[in-house]
Amino acid sequence: MEGNASVAADVLASYAADAAVEVEGVVGLVESRLPRHGAVRVNGEAGAVRVELHVELAWGASAPDVGRELQRHVADYLEWMAGARPQAVDVVVDEIGPPA
Repeated sequence: MEGNASVAADVLASYAADAAVEVEGVVGLVESRLPRHGAVRVNGEAGAVRVELHVELAWGASAPDVGRELQRHVADYLEWMAGARPQAVDVVVDEIGPPA
């Protein structure tokens, strides 16, 4: 059978959010104050998907280490759940949690 199937950007964003909060050192996602700019943004042009995550890190967590793990885990999760391996996963640390 011929045809095309695609996964909406909102669904990919939901999957990316689920994957992001599973990563150790991530306290949560940070919503933007701007309209239509959530904590997870997915852009796709010509089949190339890019994900942008805005996160809060736990106090004392290594930003480079957590960032790399976020990139790996989110990319693997999207590929597994939706068959869409992102071209890039950009991580923006917007907040650091309070000391424990």
